Amino acid sequence: MKQQDWRDVLLVDGYNMIGAWPELSQLADSGLEEARDRLLHMLADYQAYSGRRVVVVFDAYLVPGLGVKYSQGKVSVYFTKEKETADECIERLVKELTHRRRQIYVATSDSTEQHVAFGHGALRISARELLIIIEQARKEVEVRIREQTLFPIKKNPIEGKLSLEQLKIMERMRRGERFDKDS
Repeated sequence: MKQQDWRDVLLVDGYNMIGAWPELSQLADSGLEEARDRLLHMLADYQAYSGRRVVVVFDAYLVPGLGVKYSQGKVSVYFTKEKETADECIERLVKELTHRRRQIYVATSDSTEQHVAFGHGALRISARELLIIIEQARKEVEVRIREQTLFPIKKNPIEGKLSLEQLKIMERMRRGERFDKDS
């Protein structure tokens, strides 16, 4: 098994975060897809920063025949199977991904799910805590980008000539993410 396969995993209850984070909750009022995309974008940035594998689970309990899995910005995205809740899928993933050299984190504010995940050896993170962690990571990345812009390492001479926004776009391109002018 490759070293990268052993890294820590963050399992995220997607709709729980959307409902708990003010920015996403507001986006969800006008369109759930936009809120999901913003969440995935934020988590992709966090994954790149932290080195943790991020898996987001969206509850498709009432949608027959789903059970879709795909990657967006290198974040694994699961829509649950028919008659499977996000909580059940997260519990299953905790069991599947558990390894003695890997720490599993479950991000949800559902207290029952937190206790079940903890019972399976995962560490729990509330929606509020995850938002704070992601915002702190974003601030640290911005500081590093500014430092590299002000005191560039001479490995890429064009870097010192780009704005912070241009550097962010280039970083997203490097990671293979889609982007648009507004994000």
